Amino acid sequence: MFSVARARFAQKVIASRVIEEDALPHEIKTVAGVDVAHSGSTAVASAVLVDFHNLELTSYAIVKTQVRVPYIPTLLAFREAGPMIAAVRKLDAEPDVLMVDGNGRLHPLGAGIACQIGLVLDKPTIGVAKKLLCGTLGEWRGREAPIQLSGKVIGMALKTSSRPIYVSVGHKISLSTAASIVWKCTRKGLRLPEPIRLAHIVATAAARDQRAS
Repeated sequence: MFSVARARFAQKVIASRVIEEDALPHEIKTVAGVDVAHSGSTAVASAVLVDFHNLELTSYAIVKTQVRVPYIPTLLAFREAGPMIAAVRKLDAEPDVLMVDGNGRLHPLGAGIACQIGLVLDKPTIGVAKKLLCGTLGEWRGREAPIQLSGKVIGMALKTSSRPIYVSVGHKISLSTAASIVWKCTRKGLRLPEPIRLAHIVATAAARDQRAS
């Protein structure tokens, strides 16, 4: 049975193990994106592999699992990290960097879903969220603004469109590098970086097919 107390303890351990320094290959060739859609009690996770230079989709994988953990704010990882990890492992090649639809350090305990996935896969991982989970937005400098919590910068808001997105460290990457990669992966006029946008499209389509079957 799922225990909130045990999950909170696990998050504290996860937070202590996250590395916020760049551990990237000399040349980034591929970036993966991962997302989850739901069809009733089924979680449909998709992982997509994107060429870093032209942002074209090269391959994708889908995993369907039964949801066994209720939705609890700030505990999303215990509901969705499992199928996300399985989908990434199902890709036909390992990505150099992974983007997760969700938060990393931008989390009350500094241990969002991107941190958990990054640690399990031991990959440079970036959290990309569409809503601000916690913290206070600092002053905008151009199209970027820091997000602070308890006097510490835990993420960065990027104004990729009329609505910003919120980027944070998952594992083995610095915040500045994470923001730079997200910018490079975002097509002009679109809000989301291409790996996350495509992962969402694939997961949503697969969940729709699941409901229709």
